[in-house]
Parts: sequence; C-alpha cells; structure tokens
Amino acid sequence: MRRRDFLKSSVVLAAATEFGATRAAAVVPAHNWGQYDFGSGPPVSDRLNQGPFPQYPPDAVIPTDEVVMTTTPSEEVVSGYGKGLITYITADMGTEEIKSDNIPRAIEELVLFPLGQKLYIRPTWREIQPRPGKLEFPEYVKLVFDLAKKNEKGIGLRIQMSAPDYWHAPALPDFVLDNVPTVDLVMDPHESPADGARFLKNPYSKYQPRYDHPFFQQAFKELVEQLAAEFNGNPLIEFIDTFLYGFWGEGHTWPFGNNPFPDYQTAQRTWIQMWEVQQENFSKTPLATNTQPDYSRVGNSEVLDRSVRSNNWIRSDTIFIENEQIEALSNRPPWVAAIIEQGLPGQSPNKLTSYEGISPCDDMIAHVMDVGANYWSLWNFHQINAQNLAAYYQAFPTWVDQINRRIGYRVRPSFIWSYEDTGYQGLIVGFVNDGIAAVPGVLRVTVESEDGKPLKSGCLDAGYPLPGKIRQAQFVLPARGTKWQGLRLRAEIEVKSMRYPVRWACHQKLNDDGTLSLRANGRHA
Repeated sequence: MRRRDFLKSSVVLAAATEFGATRAAAVVPAHNWGQYDFGSGPPVSDRLNQGPFPQYPPDAVIPTDEVVMTTTPSEEVVSGYGKGLITYITADMGTEEIKSDNIPRAIEELVLFPLGQKLYIRPTWREIQPRPGKLEFPEYVKLVFDLAKKNEKGIGLRIQMSAPDYWHAPALPDFVLDNVPTVDLVMDPHESPADGARFLKNPYSKYQPRYDHPFFQQAFKELVEQLAAEFNGNPLIEFIDTFLYGFWGEGHTWPFGNNPFPDYQTAQRTWIQMWEVQQENFSKTPLATNTQPDYSRVGNSEVLDRSVRSNNWIRSDTIFIENEQIEALSNRPPWVAAIIEQGLPGQSPNKLTSYEGISPCDDMIAHVMDVGANYWSLWNFHQINAQNLAAYYQAFPTWVDQINRRIGYRVRPSFIWSYEDTGYQGLIVGFVNDGIAAVPGVLRVTVESEDGKPLKSGCLDAGYPLPGKIRQAQFVLPARGTKWQGLRLRAEIEVKSMRYPVRWACHQKLNDDGTLSLRANGRHA
C-alpha cells in the first residue's frame, strides 16, 4: 500500500482559535526536529548539581576524590515504566482480529506471552459507551484490565471514533450518530482504488461525522472526562493515545481526498479544541500523538507541536513511513518517548523471504531501534494470537532478544566517586544510559541509609542521562561522619507529576526493590 502524501504548506493562520486555546493556531511547516525550540522540557524539582566537578586549583570545587565503585551493563531484560515490548490484544478489528475459537482464553494467553511487558487495546467509542452518561466496558476490555493488574503489566489505550476495519458496526455510538450529521468521503483521484479496496468496500469507512457539531463536541468532552476519571494517574496506564481525526484516530482518512469540514480553519480549530480537552483531563498520564503528516488537512501539525511542547509523547503506526515522520521520531526532545506500532506479517514466518540474510522481521526491528524507540508492538497484523507471536520469536529470536534488552532507557550509576569535605561525606555519581532512548521524563535519584531512610534526593535534568553519555551529579550527605559503604541508591522516573520505580540496569547484584547497595567492588583508585 502506498503511504499517504504529506502537506508541505507553510501558510500561517493569524486567527486565534474560537475555543480559547493557549496560543494562535498555525500550520507548523515541516522542519528539522534537532535543536528545534520545543521549550526546556518538564520542570525539574530538587535539581542536583550536575557539575563540573574539578578537584584542582584554581577551579577546585571539591577535594580530591576517588572512584570507590563501578557498575557494568546488565545483559538481562530490565522492565519498567516508559519502555518495553507491547503485546497487542486488539488493534484495528476488535476481537475479530484475535484468531481463536475461545476469545477469553486467547486473551489470557496473549497477556501471559512472556516477551510482552505491556498490553495494548483499541476499542471503539461504541464499545465502551453505548449510551450517554457513563462508561460500560465490554467483557473483553474488563478481562484485559483484570489480567493486566494480576500480572503487573501496564496498558496503552486508544478509543477509536472511526474504525474502518470494523465491519459489523460503526465506531460511533447511536446516540452520537442520531444527533450529528455525517459527510460522505470521496476517493482521492491521485490514489489507486486497489490500494484502498478494504476501505471502499466497508460502508462504515465511507463517511466521517461533523466533529465540529456542538452535540459531538459536548459528547466527546463528556467521554474524555469519564475516561480521565477512570484512568488519569492510574498506575496501570502507561499512556493514552491522542484521539485524532479519522481512521483509527491516526489523523487521516486515506485514500479519501476530502474531509467533513467546510474549510481548513474549521478543521484545525476543532482538532485543537479536542486536543485541549484531552490535555486538560489527562493531566497525570502521557498522551501519545501520532506523527501523521496532514494528508487530510485537519491540523495535525499544530496538534503534534502542542503535544510535544506540553511534554507529552509521540507515536507512529509503522516504521517504514514518510521521511518527515522519521525525522520527528529520531530527533524528538530527549524527554519525549516514542512508541512504534509496526505489525509483524500475519502469515507464517516460514513464508517470508530473507534478503542478504536479513528477514523482514529483523529488518523491521533494526529500524525501530534506529529511531531510538521506547516501545515496540508485538502484533501479527490482523492475525492476533500468542501462537503466531511465538512462531515469529522461534524463527527470529536474535533480533527480538536484542530489542527486548535495549529498548527504551537502561540507566545505571556507572562511576561512583567518594570525597570528604569538612567532615561531610560527598558522592559524585556518573549515570549512564545503555538503552536506545533517553529517559522519557525526569530521573530522580535518592541516597538512602541501609534501612531505607532517605538522606539526599534530587533530579537530573529532563531526559538525562542520554544514551551513550555520562551525566554526573553530586550528593552531599547531611550528617558529619556518614560513611558511604552500605548506602543505597534508589531511582524513580517522574512523568506528569507521577513517580514510577526504576530498576538499575546493571550486572551487579541489586536489592529486591531494585536499589543498589554501595560497596567497594574493585580497585579503582
């Protein structure tokens, strides 16, 4: 299937949005993301002194120190918030995509699939709110949440307002469709009908609602408020996909050439307002906005820009995409996580042809790693079941194991220096990141006593330590005569005012809670 073309217009709209958005709306022209001014990132409380730390006059700031402990990279999978492989339970087609005669058992097998550290579901609006006023989750969604909690696996979630692969019912509930006009979509003459055959045949994919209609806006606001009451700050939820325009909520209705709005300004104002509703209500849980270029002319560039400026996350629905999306994913601000949805083929891996010794699966994984992803989907496209996933792993274990060990951030205290100044113990810790992505938030580190009493706590700058680089920080202990031996280092990640535990990704033995006890483990001085 030929991918969507993308907008290259750089026309700037001067009018502010009618919905009270925080700044004037504009088409954000395509730009390089590296060194682009997205702001300084999430606020850093209790910022640690991060150097420099010279020991010798005239610049000396600490007495001469010495390395007292080091760590080396772990070869194990280190799970944690903000990273991991995501087992897809449902995606484009609901439970019809799960290939099994026993859907509840198949869901449980998927949840228990050992490579997946997270889970993902994508129900329609109709499925979770058939009537106005309250959420009514279908049984399969309830089962996923129950199993996720039982097995300590986080969930990614999107609600579809348009589901072109649902053939049995529209994505919108009847109470919305009965009160909101719809607009028929027209095939883009520049696109091949063969490429869009599955959309042209499905009657539920041939129209879009007037999203700007007052009834739709009010119903959508109530839906988001109810979802936020359930999920905002819920530790089980890793992220919520931003509800964008059109098919699957990705921001387009390819291969159709029109949209339901009377003009571009109306479309952009509407989607800015709908993004603002989501941002306001999901104040503690990251929103993940698709990097989809504005093929359907609905304001994607502005919505994506606002998402990044508000320290939310980004995602893409495939890795082999427009170069504009690759630029965004691979040069995003370091504190912004990247979620890559790239389905494995639905056919047997034995039917795939390798090229120069590289299978399509290995090629896919290598490119997901190239953009420094935090998450990658375990998903057989339209053929979901645990046996299919297991067959791919058995056929191509090397690269699957490699991405599982390297995806996201993998932080550890690489160098630990000790010094004493006027009777107070000081530590300089050099933190390193062996993963492929920066920390998607702010890393907080606490020095504790052997019995877990906090002695000194503070944060690195947002996103640090960066992959392949060392970030040093100073800890001055509060009581004279404190010895460094036996103290513990604890790590947490702060995202949208929430804190999540981080297990150090080092070979050296850790405590059961993921903390590292300091001890002399070599002759480093």
